[in-house]
Amino acid sequence: MIRFADRAAFTAALSTLPAPAEAAIAAARARQAELTKPAGSLGRLEEIAVFMAGWQDTPRPRIDRVQAVVFAGNHGVAARGVSAFPVEVTVQMVANFQAGGAAINALCRACGAELSVVPLDLDRPTGDICEEAAMSEAECLAALNAGAAAVKADTQLLLVGEMGIGNTTPASALCAAAFGGEAAQWCGKGSGIDSEGVARKIGAVEQALALHLPDCGDAFETLRRLGGREIVAMAGAILAARLMRVPVLLDGFIACASIAPLVAQVPGFTDHCLAAHCSAEAGHIRLLGHFGLEPLLHLGMRLGEGSGAATAVPILRAALAAHAEMATFAEAAVASGS
Repeated sequence: MIRFADRAAFTAALSTLPAPAEAAIAAARARQAELTKPAGSLGRLEEIAVFMAGWQDTPRPRIDRVQAVVFAGNHGVAARGVSAFPVEVTVQMVANFQAGGAAINALCRACGAELSVVPLDLDRPTGDICEEAAMSEAECLAALNAGAAAVKADTQLLLVGEMGIGNTTPASALCAAAFGGEAAQWCGKGSGIDSEGVARKIGAVEQALALHLPDCGDAFETLRRLGGREIVAMAGAILAARLMRVPVLLDGFIACASIAPLVAQVPGFTDHCLAAHCSAEAGHIRLLGHFGLEPLLHLGMRLGEGSGAATAVPILRAALAAHAEMATFAEAAVASGS
């Protein structure tokens, strides 16, 4: 199990990220060239198969074991009216997840993913980032390790999602701290707030950045000061997945924002990630641009929970089925193109 003993261990892990297996990539590309179809005719499905081959270190990758994890946390900044829902909804939705009644439950059943839910100190919101750091160093490490511990050793594809009323506000602050830009460029309607709510969110992000940005010298400190427990846990899970060579299907704005400080520090951090979709949240397409990732889907989703990632899993299953099950030109006795 991956565990970060201290912030130095976390930083060291970021500097020693494994790369995909080039031999498996080459073998997968060679197989694609032999399959009974015009070269490149399956478009991104071909790219997905090669991507998965590199991280699984096999020319014929599989995704029999898809793991989805939803992390939940509460935020002190939520008291500033930055969400359309009261903070009590976080606990209520965790109960809904555990009872099997949320969208992510249905979508995981549909795509064949195993879902787990990890609530993180829901009775103890983070500090209000407009006035203080979200977490102490120990609290940030605990959240990172909760995320890392959630990734199972036999996972072949990881999805992470979140639940936390008010969490688009710290997510927007993380993006602005990582990649610059005005707060208004990163703040959207989140859970469905009105224009006055968006203005409050922008103001909160501006205040948080003014307070913390001078001290956000690395990924750990940025997460500690501006993040939230569920956000940091997602970052820990995605980092652990990289260390375990497990590919990750990224969900929406908040899940992507969780790793924005890591990408800012290590630009190749998302090499093991695919963007499942582009959400309707204002800053998500901008964030994916910084990651250099093209989303698989544009469905106007903005739920979170890992719902967009779960929706995209069948695309990956289709890509690997075509890659593994199609006949080659030689096997089918079909003449190949020149």
